[in-house]
Amino acid sequence: FTNPYLVTINDQGSPASEQYRKLKSLVVKLSKMQELEHSLMVTSPVAGEGKTLTSLNLAITMAQEFDHTVLLVEADIRKPTVLKYLGMQNQAGLTDCVLDDLSINEFLIKTGIGSLSVLPAGRPVDNPVELFSSNKMQLIFEEIKTRYQDRFVIVDTTPLLPFAEPQYIANSVDGVLMVVREGLTTPE
Repeated sequence: FTNPYLVTINDQGSPASEQYRKLKSLVVKLSKMQELEHSLMVTSPVAGEGKTLTSLNLAITMAQEFDHTVLLVEADIRKPTVLKYLGMQNQAGLTDCVLDDLSINEFLIKTGIGSLSVLPAGRPVDNPVELFSSNKMQLIFEEIKTRYQDRFVIVDTTPLLPFAEPQYIANSVDGVLMVVREGLTTPE
């Protein structure tokens, strides 16, 4: 993995990598305190604030521990970039599970980074909001969340303000991490 933005792999001694380890420690602590169980949605108010990079680097850092298996769900089906950052081609995934009634097991990709697997976004759809509001999607998220007791699920979503999908996903996860870019995101 050569992408320079994956600092938790390529520059483990950097200050940025250390910040992701601090974030991981906080997430693990909240999980142990029962404040947060096993799933976390990562979003941002608007695009370009670093939510996908935060999702990836947090997932990588957690997967490098011995105690956690991690599933990163690429739920930003409007602009999927997780696989691109990992140097992989787009593949079938989450949307295909819902639309074709297929098992998620068919689409999980082992990354070779610790115990990190990725569920890709899948094929593009014209109606993402209807897809995420469907009962089938809710059942898939429930399965993802509860199948393995030691698995931590990180869900990378679309930005919160311009799109409705994160509101539906938030109902299916235990916590929400909001990524804001200093100097860009206004309090409003």
